[in-house]
Amino acid sequence: MLDAKVKELINTQINQEFYSAYLYLDFSNYYHDQGLDGFAHWYEIQAQEERDHAMLMRTYLINNGETVTFEAVEKPDKTYHSLKDPLVYGLEHEQYVTSLINTIYKAASDVNDYRTMQCFDWFVKEQGEEEKNADDLIKKYNLFGTDPKGLYALNQELLARVYAAPSLVL
Repeated sequence: MLDAKVKELINTQINQEFYSAYLYLDFSNYYHDQGLDGFAHWYEIQAQEERDHAMLMRTYLINNGETVTFEAVEKPDKTYHSLKDPLVYGLEHEQYVTSLINTIYKAASDVNDYRTMQCFDWFVKEQGEEEKNADDLIKKYNLFGTDPKGLYALNQELLARVYAAPSLVL
């Protein structure tokens, strides 16, 4: 059995991961509306990754004899005034998720829950990658996004992204 606080934090995080998927699908919808199918595709893959994260955490709780409780997933509340807005919101959101993952890791550490810490080592590393990817996308947009040809090229690059299943095995 997991520590009650650790279990509660992971359960809450599962719901946060589903919210992240909703948020990224909202970004995708915005980019589809703008005719940027590459940007839309990039965020569709992001949404799939977030759902995968939620399912991995769900499996972790189940494998540890815990009950998973789903809450209602909030509707994304972002408004977009420029093509760059979702990119900035994405980085801010990943930084927020990193803080949540770190809170889970700290709670596990506080009760010497090495199994949870080992599992969440992967999520800590994953968040580093997520933040870097979001930051890199902003940098590329800043370099190329205001030029129509550059925006087209960046859109084509993002359209080529291929989904890769998570490497974490539980």
